[in-house]
Amino acid sequence: MSLFGRMGRQPAQLFRHRGITATAGAAVLVLVAGGTFAAVHSRASRNPQALAPVSNSKPLTHAAKLKPVILVGPLKVVSVSPLGGARHVNGTSPITVTFSSALAPMTPLPTLSPQISGKWHVSGATATFTPSLGYTAGTAVTVKIPGGPGGVEGLASTAGVLRQTRTVSFTTGSFSTVRLQQVLAQLGYLPLTWTSSGTAPVPAGSEKAQLSAAYDPPAGSFAFKPGYPSELTSQWQTGSANSLDQGAVMAFESNEGITMDGIAGPQVWSYLLKAAAKNQMNPNGYTYGLVNQHYPETLTVWHDGTQIEKTLANTGIPGRSTQDGTFPVYLRYQFNYMNGTNPNGTKYHDPVWYISYFNGGDAVHYFPRAGYGYYQSLGCVELPYNPAKYVWSYMTYGTLVTVIGPVA
Repeated sequence: MSLFGRMGRQPAQLFRHRGITATAGAAVLVLVAGGTFAAVHSRASRNPQALAPVSNSKPLTHAAKLKPVILVGPLKVVSVSPLGGARHVNGTSPITVTFSSALAPMTPLPTLSPQISGKWHVSGATATFTPSLGYTAGTAVTVKIPGGPGGVEGLASTAGVLRQTRTVSFTTGSFSTVRLQQVLAQLGYLPLTWTSSGTAPVPAGSEKAQLSAAYDPPAGSFAFKPGYPSELTSQWQTGSANSLDQGAVMAFESNEGITMDGIAGPQVWSYLLKAAAKNQMNPNGYTYGLVNQHYPETLTVWHDGTQIEKTLANTGIPGRSTQDGTFPVYLRYQFNYMNGTNPNGTKYHDPVWYISYFNGGDAVHYFPRAGYGYYQSLGCVELPYNPAKYVWSYMTYGTLVTVIGPVA
């Protein structure tokens, strides 16, 4: 009887003699011994010991070298979502890879770069990654689908493994200015209310839902709280950056203890999404100051829509005038010294109380004068003592100060 005949009757015994085991989770291999026989094993096959004759038949020996060769099947990638090259992707979206055949148990799965927390789930021919939270704005994401040795494996005996590794890349979008404004309004950093229209509110307790809405804000409308003057309300622009946004972001940064620049960058968004998930309100309320340089000059202050103070004030003299415009308070002192040069060239080193800087060296503060209501400062907005002390506690970081009227 030929060696081939003996092998055909006792394949399992031969494998035991050679110390070779094959399991359902092993790689798809072709075992070549001395160029004589090929034993084909598929992880998905129900006949894992099928033998096939090859040319130049010679007996197997203990010295024969076994070379693993991957059996590449017709398994293919049918689709990937998000699509390769896609931009403006919502970073919380699931990532789905669909193949031409159902996948084998324990098959290797795609990998993501950058890595984030989440789970892969396989259902038939589809592998889906669901992030625990998601990617932040402007992230370039690469999905690597392994092929060849150690690659994705199909369940059917004819599926084999994916021939080659494939990579697909996409980029997450930018966070929405509208959503920034919605959250700042909801948390009390803007003098507006926001009401959703026809959609369920974003769950306050879900940071993932807040992140998703940062890419794709719900529909709704803004409305000013009553009591604020047109000098403030006229500066608002829904969906576009404006001075109210800048002041609100600075106030939020101050409350969170991060660098105040009035820009909603990655760090601000990270803190803001957490605050939104916790419904963490602005503890200081909303304050606005209006300096009017028409004679007699005044400062009027509103807090949470109510006028809390109107007092005479002094602004800058010719050559040292107070600039018109709207500016956020960026530096505060209860007491400090101001240094500079007087118009006559002499230096000054003046003790000053209740200081709120809003535009360079210009500040709202107390300064003793014989009278108030006209040009006599060196650019600051000078107040009598009692009004200065009172409004200082309200004019926290990010408070907007608008200066209007004729500049000296």
